Amino acid sequence: MAPTKAKRSAAAKKAAATRKRNAAKKSEQQLKSTAQGAAREIAGAAEIAAKAVRRTAKQAATTASKRVSAERGRSGKAPKGKR
Repeated sequence: MAPTKAKRSAAAKKAAATRKRNAAKKSEQQLKSTAQGAAREIAGAAEIAAKAVRRTAKQAATTASKRVSAERGRSGKAPKGKR
């Protein structure tokens, strides 16, 4: 038995509502995914910056240490402070 026009109309409305819900869910997921990706990129950039700061500080400390060692090597004793 063929469905009546009312049943077909009700089924079409139900299908349209389902499509609308699914589209909304998909859109929400895409927004979440984009936000998570952006947060991940920001965290990565912050880690790179922190690593660069640590590297620069380490290089500065090494340079200072070498300078002190060189000063001690020339005079045989620790350098006196400026007065």
